[in-house]
Amino acid sequence: MTNKNFLFTSESVSEGHPDKVCDRISDMIVDLYLSKDPVSRVACETLTTTNKVVLAGETRGPKIHKDELISNVKNCIKDIGYDQEGFSWKTANIETFLHEQSSDIAMGVDSKDNKDEGAGDQGIMFGYACKETEDLMPAPIHFSHKILRLMAEDRKKGILKGIEPDSKSQVTMQYENNKPVKVTSVVISSQHSKDLSQEKVRELVIPYISKSIPSKYLQDLDKQEIYINPTGQFIIGGPDGDTGLTGRKIIVDTYGGAAPHGGGAFSGKDPTKVDRSAAYASRYLAKNIVAAGVSEKCLIQLAYAIGVSKPLSIFIKLDEGDESKIEKILKIINQNFDLSPRGIREMLKLNSPIYEVTSSYGHFGRKPTNNGQFTWEKTDKVNLFNQ
Repeated sequence: MTNKNFLFTSESVSEGHPDKVCDRISDMIVDLYLSKDPVSRVACETLTTTNKVVLAGETRGPKIHKDELISNVKNCIKDIGYDQEGFSWKTANIETFLHEQSSDIAMGVDSKDNKDEGAGDQGIMFGYACKETEDLMPAPIHFSHKILRLMAEDRKKGILKGIEPDSKSQVTMQYENNKPVKVTSVVISSQHSKDLSQEKVRELVIPYISKSIPSKYLQDLDKQEIYINPTGQFIIGGPDGDTGLTGRKIIVDTYGGAAPHGGGAFSGKDPTKVDRSAAYASRYLAKNIVAAGVSEKCLIQLAYAIGVSKPLSIFIKLDEGDESKIEKILKIINQNFDLSPRGIREMLKLNSPIYEVTSSYGHFGRKPTNNGQFTWEKTDKVNLFNQ
């Protein structure tokens, strides 16, 4: 029998973290191509370092002039908030090495002979949902994201003065009988201006803990277990302090380690890549299953082969005691959901410029918007699973 009482920790990183700067830029490139042609193919990787950005990857679609790409990269950096000596939207050297997609890859993915198009790559993708929060996400990653998101919102509004874009958070929670009962520690490291003392940084940052985490979880939190910039000053940050790359924060992007990850990153990939689209579809299924009251938890794995349209396997795991429901749920999925790459894109309306906003604070546990973003977070299929 598994241990039902334990501590569990998840971390998040802000949009100004060097890896997240790269994710943002890569997803902007995806959106830029899709905005001009909804069937564009994009696989864009970004590298950032001191006042430098490098784009590389494969595209298929409209010709976009280098100057337009560079202008959009600068806009990303500006919106994040970087205008520092070591990394600035005004002065950063931006290089692009995007080129045409391999014909071998295209051949395996394109539809032909009246057959549906195949998956853009082999791989396994996981979706997860649980009743720990209103958004059906694991509590530690949900609260870690919220701390940094609220800090960023106030920083951009000019409310949180002296705090710079690069930040990290970490929340540890105690679980009893597999349910979160309290927070036992919080870590927040935030880049700041040279004019702020560590005492002032602590004074500015600590209120975001109570703004982000319900009071019922904080009643026993020892002040000694709140760590703000535990190594001291954090003035040099962002790409000037550490090189960034697309796709290095996949656990931050998903469930904070509370569920498996297939290994593939999301950012910089158009929705023909099942690393992205099938991960969204599996979350969509898991969330609707949990929202329907079938189980307190649901984990779904989908597996694909390059050039093959249907998933090779669908694996479902429900909370302890609900195993007898799995066969029925699998039958409902097979009868009602087209999980081919094209079926997923049509079901979730993924061939739209909706990805830049996903690049920070998690791809899951977000609110669907009127602009078509986060469609995989809708709970519009609960009636199917209530049968």
